[in-house]
Amino acid sequence: MNLSVDILAASILIVDDQAANVQLLELLLAEAGYSQVSSTMQPEEVCALHRKNHYDLILLDLQMPVMDGFAVMEALKTNDSDSYLPVIVLTAQPGHKLRALQAGAKDFISKPFDLIEVKTRIFNMLEVRLLYKKLENYNQLLEDTVAERTAQLRESEARYRSLTELACDWYWEQDENGQFTKVSGPVLEMLGIQVSPLGDSGSASLPSGWNDEERVRLHEIITNRQPFLEFLLHRELPGGSQQVFQVSGEPMFDRLSRFVGYRGIGQELTA
Repeated sequence: MNLSVDILAASILIVDDQAANVQLLELLLAEAGYSQVSSTMQPEEVCALHRKNHYDLILLDLQMPVMDGFAVMEALKTNDSDSYLPVIVLTAQPGHKLRALQAGAKDFISKPFDLIEVKTRIFNMLEVRLLYKKLENYNQLLEDTVAERTAQLRESEARYRSLTELACDWYWEQDENGQFTKVSGPVLEMLGIQVSPLGDSGSASLPSGWNDEERVRLHEIITNRQPFLEFLLHRELPGGSQQVFQVSGEPMFDRLSRFVGYRGIGQELTA
């Protein structure tokens, strides 16, 4: 990034009702190498010009007929597309400097002009202004990137869930206490366990007929925070028929490596 080149290419508007002042500033800026300088002696035109051209800097005289510099600054504040007021006021009244800064001006240049002061204040102001714009553009780019990435993640999650539903009967998640927090598929109806922990062999809400040894073994695996793959669960129904389920799961941890639960898939293998 060549900031000096960017500064000299910045767009500048001179607003003064005195033609001599306008000509002096135009000549001074041209000699300093600024290439995009325009001017107006009609302060009522400033807002419309700024909305159209988005100036990087406005050199604004305070003492003007019809509409003084303070009124111009108030009008510029209505521009919703730019919350930054890129104004340096030009004034021969020392008492107006503080008032101008309180009104939103970023700096001031005293009249009669000191040419070194004029060049220095304009350069410094534009340096800050362009850095502000680059930061604003970077933040917008960052927001757009985050939004795009979020959309990609949501699409990826949707695809993953779709594939999961095709590959198994259900997808499930449990919290650190073993309670179901997310279920996709008929797992609750198939297992009949509502929101009880998957590996809890002693819960009163579990229906009868489960193989106790299998459930105890699964409970131990989950207690030890271990993954399990295609674990078989058998259940004998009151009529003597048997159901067979196959479940796989893995523990989940947050960024601080704290256990936050389990997630997995499962399906019924009953013929």
